[in-house]
Amino acid sequence: MDNHLIIDPKIEKEKIINFLKKTFKEQKNNKVVLGLSGGIDSTTALYLLREVLPAKNIFAVQMDYKPRNKMEIDLKGINVINIPTKKIVDQFNNLIGSIPKFFDGKPQTAKNLVSSPFGKEETNVFFSLSRGANKKIRLGNIMARVRMIILFDLAKQINGLVCGTENKSEKLLGYFTRFGDSASDIEPLSHLYKTQIYQLAKYLKVPKKIINQSPTAGLWDGQTDEDDFGFTYKEADQVLYLMNDRSGDIMKIKNKFPNAGKIIKRFQDNKFKSETPYSL
Repeated sequence: MDNHLIIDPKIEKEKIINFLKKTFKEQKNNKVVLGLSGGIDSTTALYLLREVLPAKNIFAVQMDYKPRNKMEIDLKGINVINIPTKKIVDQFNNLIGSIPKFFDGKPQTAKNLVSSPFGKEETNVFFSLSRGANKKIRLGNIMARVRMIILFDLAKQINGLVCGTENKSEKLLGYFTRFGDSASDIEPLSHLYKTQIYQLAKYLKVPKKIINQSPTAGLWDGQTDEDDFGFTYKEADQVLYLMNDRSGDIMKIKNKFPNAGKIIKRFQDNKFKSETPYSL
């Protein structure tokens, strides 16, 4: 790992806690909603929030589309909303599960299910969704946006803020859904690369089982971040740091790291996600 990616976790913890305190004070708010997947990012964010707010003011929402094993996280006093497990399957399958179940790629299936107000085939969103191109990605985007609808609705109910769990690696690689998991009121980790999140998580004593598990968005069976990428976060962070933070020469970076070309291409292909909406 590049030495510049090594952080002092004690200082980083203090910096984030001060940021959180300042933000809640400025917004005159002391309640927060967090999507808790049981992964390293959301767990790290939760541990930091517990340093700032009373446990009773934290609402942790578990929203995997399929239930995980029991989380090894101390949730004492925290409002845990168990939308995952059976509830998530029962409720979301009606909305999200019906799409892969019924839209089997056959145009006639979509035509039979969708009534005329949705328009002609060429402009019909459900007909388009049933076709092969990027089907899995598009379904994943819908799932991520449904999750965010739930978080923001709960935040409205309790008059709280939605805490995001995005990290800098995901942001630069475009590994997020616009208006989905990237939507939030406050982002305590978005300045840290994924490998730096691991350093902070260890310092905060996040359970080893969570730290050691493969990062996943939990959008479909067997899905992992690094399988989607075709490279590791460790590889990505070194390349992204040199390119983004140090303005390094791209050709030199490509020659130094085997997967640099793939990483840089993903960064360039997804840069628009951080630039939209385009405006005057």
